[in-house]
Amino acid sequence: WGGRRKGAGRPRQEGSGVPHRARTPLASRHPVHVALRVESTLPSLRQSRLSALVRQCLREARERGGLRLVHFAIGHHHLHLLVEAQDATVLSRGLRGLSVRIARRLNAALDRRGKVFVDRYFARPLKTPREAYLALRYVLLNGRKHDAQRGRVWVRGALDPCSSAPFFDGWRGAPPQPIDFEDAPVVAPQTYLLRRGWRVNGLLDPDDIP
Repeated sequence: WGGRRKGAGRPRQEGSGVPHRARTPLASRHPVHVALRVESTLPSLRQSRLSALVRQCLREARERGGLRLVHFAIGHHHLHLLVEAQDATVLSRGLRGLSVRIARRLNAALDRRGKVFVDRYFARPLKTPREAYLALRYVLLNGRKHDAQRGRVWVRGALDPCSSAPFFDGWRGAPPQPIDFEDAPVVAPQTYLLRRGWRVNGLLDPDDIP
């Protein structure tokens, strides 16, 4: 008879973490925290060869089609991005293009075919200075976080080379340095929250673990 009822619809696959619901509207003043997961059967994206490949893809798409890449972190089998977009349509199209670009390069490098990204992308608009601060902390220190979970200790003050941390000027204890965005894999933020708003919560500690 149709209509909504318990148990209806396609069975939920194991490990699918992002519900298939309509995306919420996006205002251009709100940056977005995006997470993309890749197939667990792939080698770690943090391997030097693959991280360099992904980094080059991010650089080529850092300001394309209205999507602006401000920060990123390359995980073993996932990517975290902080992006700016005019609206939800621009965000969706930009992430689709970026995913295709990365998938083709990875498949070519690994001499394989098939799906690279799994599930839908996670996207959370950041609407307050506190949310922006926590997102920056989580993304830029993501490598340190996951290594800490594995019992690996980083050198004090070390910045993750598989992220945009070296292109961030908000580290505690480090004097601000001019950033050359011409050759950077990211662009300078335009939204208030990623430019200045997050700073009301203090600078980031490079030795912190989210």
